[in-house]
Amino acid sequence: MTNHTHNRPAIVVPDKISICQPQSTVLPNGVTLHILNCSDQDVARVSFVFHAGTSFQTTPFSASSAANLLAEGTSKFTAQQIAEQLDFYGSFYEVSLDRDYAVITFVSLLKFFPQTLETAREILLSPAFDKKEIEIYCNKRKQRLAVERSKAAFQAREIFSQAIFGNDHPYGVSYPESLYDELTRRQLFEFYNKHYTAENCFVVCSGKLDASAQAMIAALAGNIPRGNADSAAGFPKAHSVRSRYKKYDGAVQSAVRIGKLLFPRTHPDFVPMQVVTTILGGYFGSRLVHNLREEHGYTYGVYAAMANLEHEGYMAVATEVATEATEDAVRQIFVEMDRMRTDLVDEHELEMVKNIMTGEVMRVLDGPFGIADVTIENIQNGNDNDYLDRFLETVKSTTPEQVREMAGRYFDPETSTTVIVGEDPSGGSFGLDR
Repeated sequence: MTNHTHNRPAIVVPDKISICQPQSTVLPNGVTLHILNCSDQDVARVSFVFHAGTSFQTTPFSASSAANLLAEGTSKFTAQQIAEQLDFYGSFYEVSLDRDYAVITFVSLLKFFPQTLETAREILLSPAFDKKEIEIYCNKRKQRLAVERSKAAFQAREIFSQAIFGNDHPYGVSYPESLYDELTRRQLFEFYNKHYTAENCFVVCSGKLDASAQAMIAALAGNIPRGNADSAAGFPKAHSVRSRYKKYDGAVQSAVRIGKLLFPRTHPDFVPMQVVTTILGGYFGSRLVHNLREEHGYTYGVYAAMANLEHEGYMAVATEVATEATEDAVRQIFVEMDRMRTDLVDEHELEMVKNIMTGEVMRVLDGPFGIADVTIENIQNGNDNDYLDRFLETVKSTTPEQVREMAGRYFDPETSTTVIVGEDPSGGSFGLDR
């Protein structure tokens, strides 16, 4: 048999990442415009990032509804006309929303960029929030949410947020879907007028942007009306509980969430804890996958990740396991956490995880649009694009001793939160609170 191992290419792990730095300009109305001129292809993308996530809403569902209804009719055009215009020019329009931000993105071929920006102007500056469109949207969303909430995994996710932050906390609260029926046009305009303002906005553009394209973007962004900046003052403290159990009649699987409130990305332990969490369950060959899937056959998949919000951050393990295996699966998750608290991670395993994390950064940065996404995240976290070098440096310098120290500090079972949605075959609640 021929040995081909000597033909294998060497693994090259980059020491530094050099990515495009944006040219930043503050427009007269206060919007900061970040331009990434880093593509040879004749495409352009512009993202308008507003401090308008769900944590800012005082009326249930107003944040997501306002963001998603921006393009459903304006003062000049119907929803259908807007959709046809974007389709005709092959433009792409996307809305993404989380607890802190709403991101409104337009992508276009450069030759159709002026037409795409004209449509963008209508969507951003003159939404109609048509009564009929609101009704159609709310009915669809209400039905979709009811369907989602019939799934154990979705229930576990909602209950976990409540358990980690508190039922009434802006990051933890969830509303009955029936409240979609009470959402009014006036409430959408109130949310839009308060949060879609220059003080709450920055803009990131990427692609092959000539002077003309840049001037058009600046003209549009410069027309976003002034308002008040949303203040973080008075943002409530989170209050976690140890456990929650919800009975799910007839479930053949239990949805399990285990985690802990930690800290935002600005904390010095955030990156080392990402290394720790990746070792635990952040890739397909992780310790939790090996234990729960390969050794015990309890699940198809299990994942652990750090979540990064503006005011808080947390670590969570998520899986769905056979009902009869639930109790031992939870025990095994804590066994793996405990191993990391007491034993030093093997150098080879740690090196592999570092390479996986580096590779993931390189994958995300593939192309001008990936660079734009990373730039947006960096700006949201108060960083510039040099942050990635510092991130990789911290990942690479993390030692087995540091991993054990971090796990010892943050994987304490006494301060963890466990949520189970399922049916306990013993008729109890897996020893958890109801």
